[in-house]
Amino acid sequence: MAQIAITLDSRPQQIEEGTTGTTIFEGRKEIVALRVDGELKDLSTVLEQGWDVEGVEITSPDGLSILRHSTAHVLAQAVQAINPEAKLGIGPPITDGFYYDFDVQTPFTPEDLQEIEKRMGRIVKEGQAFVRREISDDAAREEEAGEPYKLELIGLKSTAAEAGEGASVEVGAGGLSMYDNVRRGGEVVWTDLCRGPHLPSTRLIGNGFALTRSAAAYWRGSEKNPMLQRIYGTAWATKEDLRAHQARLAEAERRDHRRLGAELDLFSFPDEIGSGLPVFHPKGAMIRMEMEDYSRRRHVESGYSFVTTPHITKKNLFETSKHLEWYADGMYPPMHMDEEVDADGNVTKQGQDYYLKPMNCPMHNLVYRSRGRSYRDLPLRLFEFGSVYRYEKSGVVHGLTRARGFTQDDAHIYTTREQMKEELASLLTFVLDLLRDYGLDDFYLELSTRDPEKSVGDDATWEEATRTLEEVATASGLDLVPDPGGAAFYGPKISVQAKDAIGRTWQLSTIQLDFFEPELFELEYTAPDGSRQRPVMIHRALFGSIERFFGVLLEHYAGAFPVWLAPVQVVGIPVAAEYVPYLEEVAAKLRARGVRVEVDSSDDRMQKKIRTHTKEKVPYLLIAGGEDQEKGAVSFRLRDGSQDNGIPVDEAVERIVAAIRDKAQV
Repeated sequence: MAQIAITLDSRPQQIEEGTTGTTIFEGRKEIVALRVDGELKDLSTVLEQGWDVEGVEITSPDGLSILRHSTAHVLAQAVQAINPEAKLGIGPPITDGFYYDFDVQTPFTPEDLQEIEKRMGRIVKEGQAFVRREISDDAAREEEAGEPYKLELIGLKSTAAEAGEGASVEVGAGGLSMYDNVRRGGEVVWTDLCRGPHLPSTRLIGNGFALTRSAAAYWRGSEKNPMLQRIYGTAWATKEDLRAHQARLAEAERRDHRRLGAELDLFSFPDEIGSGLPVFHPKGAMIRMEMEDYSRRRHVESGYSFVTTPHITKKNLFETSKHLEWYADGMYPPMHMDEEVDADGNVTKQGQDYYLKPMNCPMHNLVYRSRGRSYRDLPLRLFEFGSVYRYEKSGVVHGLTRARGFTQDDAHIYTTREQMKEELASLLTFVLDLLRDYGLDDFYLELSTRDPEKSVGDDATWEEATRTLEEVATASGLDLVPDPGGAAFYGPKISVQAKDAIGRTWQLSTIQLDFFEPELFELEYTAPDGSRQRPVMIHRALFGSIERFFGVLLEHYAGAFPVWLAPVQVVGIPVAAEYVPYLEEVAAKLRARGVRVEVDSSDDRMQKKIRTHTKEKVPYLLIAGGEDQEKGAVSFRLRDGSQDNGIPVDEAVERIVAAIRDKAQV
């Protein structure tokens, strides 16, 4: 048989014509698909001359995505086996799992999910093959005649990327394909419209999957479309991996900032105020104040100038900035004001629309433009804790991490083109150092680039901005991950992705390079040769927002903040009531050094006091009785239950002050 040349796992190789990936990787059960010239394909694909082929392991990100997509198909097959009248929506893989949407008469119950999961287990054990076949549009319509949502996708195939969440896993530009689930012996037992690829066999799903919940979801994510029922699940390469994932979820639930916020009396979301609009209680406000005060000090040290701007503004400001053109859906509706009418109802003065601001940058541009600027003024670093308001859909509002009203720690830096790269590098270092001070130290970077359909400006300027950011990010030594099309409409950005204590990734700081807003606002500075030049604008939010960062830190520390951030740093607990005055003297010494301290003089027994303040996650409990008073000492009790007895008061004070100064965790 004729030989063809391929590259296999970076090595040139001769193989027989007609060889498939299944043959090439025979015996390697961990390989579940192929990557051919960067494109994922089924393992059963016949290899062709000149292909660059790699094996995709099931535990790799691509392998897990294929596993989860295949498990979604098994889910849909099980649902239709139980309820043949169920109509299919879409079933894409998502982070850590998958879902599938169904049009059914009644919502799924927990008992339904148990039955479906058992049926999935039987399908998995059968070892059904996933077999791809190409199909014409007309043949696909005929085959899917009873599936109205699939028919709609066939009609949308050339615009699948815009057709709604997950649609691209079903159809895309080019031809269509079906995946048949085939039993041994060749019997086709179920079919779905899909682009693939899939696992070779359902058996490879194993017992590392579970259904997690069901929910209502609009078809293709639009409120104008029918409401479907969505089943979510998770799938992993092994049962051990599944159990580890479930343990992480349980730990994440224990750390949920919404639950901890209520338990520790930090913040709330009163219905009387509205969805996504938090209020901070005294203890939460104290943590927030410490976060902000430390950030302010660091910004002053780094040459930033503070500004403040209003919460609302006239419409024309957001017309100039193009936010009303590109961001109107994320803004609250306008307030029509200033109209005057006479006694007969005739308008004598036209009113105008005001908007709650979703961004601070247009107002900072007005500060820059308020007087003439010289190259000697640059870089000009403006900073504000600016409250902004964004009309997030109710379905995505999530505690402090996705709110409608929040405070951005917003900086806008105006530089010359010659200064911008050095300024960006310095800025990235500043951002990472400050995040480390708050206890986060595991980072990578993401580079968000232009979406041509959702951006302003010319290609050359975008290319320069993107190249500059990429060079700065690469020079940092951190891993850099691409985010194609994720840029704001005015420029590319670097975002700092930070891992928390249980390994979850949060997008925190963003740095955006913007050549276009200065043009829109006609910002200028006088260059050394006397000419008028446009500055370059750098947008930077360090925390993202105070509220969101608060929520991230609350979950990162599981409520047990380091001493410097703890709302109450020390509580004095007397062995008996007669030792309260002694502990008040100790507390006075701590207050004189700026420590937040209370003495519990309630009628509760000592052990109950210890339990109460331990549950409140106070870093230091200072216990004193007769022997301590005689020796001028106290006993430390830490959050983990350990004790250090008989510590002289002055030494105890210095120990606590040092822990606050060093931002220590105890």
